[in-house]
Amino acid sequence: MEHFTFVWKKAVLLWLLTAACIKTGRPQIARRAIDLAEARLLKDGWPEYYDGKSGRFIGKQARKFQTWSIAGYLVAKMLLEDPSHLGMISLEEDKQTKPVIKRSYSWT
Repeated sequence: MEHFTFVWKKAVLLWLLTAACIKTGRPQIARRAIDLAEARLLKDGWPEYYDGKSGRFIGKQARKFQTWSIAGYLVAKMLLEDPSHLGMISLEEDKQTKPVIKRSYSWT
């Protein structure tokens, strides 16, 4: 469980992890990270970042209810729900390749 803490020391980066997981055909990693983040971010008030090696503490200078933390989470959820949205944020050279994963409701 601890190996997922790196993902959301900065919650805004969750969408990048999700995009990488979709492109490499491993959505279960993103699903697990999102599940962990959902429980923690809501309880902690959507902080800007977490401190410490394990990401257990809200950063001393972290602001709460950060729109970029919320946006990163929402984009990650959107990408996992429908991987075809990955094209909206892909680099130009990525647009020529198809995502490894098709839309599926059975990812768990």
